[in-house]
Amino acid sequence: MKLTIDGVTVQAKPGETLLELIVAQGMDSCDLQFRPLAAKIAGEVFTLNYIPVRPADSTPEAPAVRRAMAASKGEIHLLRYSDSQGKQVYTRTACFLVFLSLRALWPSSVAKISCTMGNSVYVSVKNCEDFSIEALKEQMQRCIQENFPLIRRRIPIQQAIQQFRQSNQSDKAELLQWYDSETFDEYFYKDFSDYFFGEMLPSAGYLTVWNILPAKDGFILLYPDDLAPNQAAAFKDSPNFFSVFAEGEHWGELMECETVADLNRKTQSGSIRELIRVNEALHEKRFSQIADMVCQREARVVMLAGPSSSGKTTSANRLSTQLRVHGKKPILMSLDDYYIDRDKIPPGPDGKLDLEHINTLDTELFRRNISQLLAGEETSLPTFNFVTGKREWNGRTLRLDPNSVIIVEGIHGLNPQMVPPNVTEKEIFKLYVSPLLPLNLDNHNRIPTSYLRLLRRIVRDYETRGSSVQRTISMWESVQNGEKRWIFPYQENADVIFNSSTLYELAVLKKHIFPLLLQITPEDSCYEQVRAIVKILSYIREADVDDEIPPTSIVREFIGGNSFYR
Repeated sequence: MKLTIDGVTVQAKPGETLLELIVAQGMDSCDLQFRPLAAKIAGEVFTLNYIPVRPADSTPEAPAVRRAMAASKGEIHLLRYSDSQGKQVYTRTACFLVFLSLRALWPSSVAKISCTMGNSVYVSVKNCEDFSIEALKEQMQRCIQENFPLIRRRIPIQQAIQQFRQSNQSDKAELLQWYDSETFDEYFYKDFSDYFFGEMLPSAGYLTVWNILPAKDGFILLYPDDLAPNQAAAFKDSPNFFSVFAEGEHWGELMECETVADLNRKTQSGSIRELIRVNEALHEKRFSQIADMVCQREARVVMLAGPSSSGKTTSANRLSTQLRVHGKKPILMSLDDYYIDRDKIPPGPDGKLDLEHINTLDTELFRRNISQLLAGEETSLPTFNFVTGKREWNGRTLRLDPNSVIIVEGIHGLNPQMVPPNVTEKEIFKLYVSPLLPLNLDNHNRIPTSYLRLLRRIVRDYETRGSSVQRTISMWESVQNGEKRWIFPYQENADVIFNSSTLYELAVLKKHIFPLLLQITPEDSCYEQVRAIVKILSYIREADVDDEIPPTSIVREFIGGNSFYR
């Protein structure tokens, strides 16, 4: 059968793997920047161990072509580390080898991925008194040098549950009890098995770039650098971020909701309603504490920033309410009103407008307005018209009185370029909002913050903006690239990091999003991303408890019914 691999025509024989075809064509490389890690065929990601043409029952006249190959008409796109899906294949494999090595050296240990920090993950380790970073790295190297193939197999679900219980992975056994399927896919090597909800590299020897650093009660696993993948990323300590995430994990423990299995039990029993009430009370208490801090400092401006779908607008309004309790007069401002006219923004190298770039804002005008307001002057404020793509002056003016506090919301709120040079640090309070979800699927599979934010955005865009799933997902990579450049580098500059996640919301969001996702077909360009979302949501029980969620909840910003938008 003739295939086209990255534009190269290849003749595939029955039984040949993609890896064999790539090597034969000289398309492989030892350089991670260029090395193929997986393949995308008809919208789906496949391991390079995939066989396009089955050997069984094949003849030259009638080859047994696989379903995906037939759907793609022989078109194959190779994924590399620069591709987000290629990177995921690489990082899954790194985690598999880490946990395999831990099991080989310390069979009774319990390791858990707790949080992601840039191109690294923090792994906590328990039941392991003689734990050694050097021993772990040496065992990893032995696995890589052995270069054994990474093989996936399908087994009966009950066999998988029993197997995980016997191997001291009760967390996985608990999760699988909620999985509505008769079979389960796993990767295995000898007597160790695990799964990371997606494809992995063809063999252990492909894991050429990584590092492990010591950390409190565990270690940091470093992945390759995004811009220079032949070297491990440098670790940037983020103590404020880490402490807030640890606080979230602590609340999960107190609420007995640390994993999806715990959440499912609460949904089934009805106690998720109590979980909602406690979560919302916790948010309200935190907003009250932040308002106390703003007033104690006598700050005149709150710069509120955070990545997409963090709940910034609701957070700004709820903080405003708490400031009123102190007798303050909060004034809400949005950095969106400081966009320059769309026709004045130069396109990027790809010919598109990068609307995440800080140069799309009139930073000079914003700094001047803030300086004038803090000096007691009356100031004219702009309004941006998103329909025309132009700034408008509608006679909107503002002057502060002694009790006024400005709350400025926008993704660039923590960027030093937004602060006027004549304003003292005491006058500016910096608040970072992000949903740092502490909920795990199991010990080896955490639910990334970006996953929750994407679910929120899909639901909100569909419910309130009439935007399709395809459109929202097509924009997501660009949004994330902008966040990495303009938001995440400044999160540690914040005076306070507010965790806007709730332990209950995945069960609520599923009701709103699952029917939309099931309409996506393999022909859609976003099929693989949707498939990955569906895999995780398949383990979560849907909760019909919207009536319990108060109208001021951050979750209401996405599912509708938020009182701040009425």
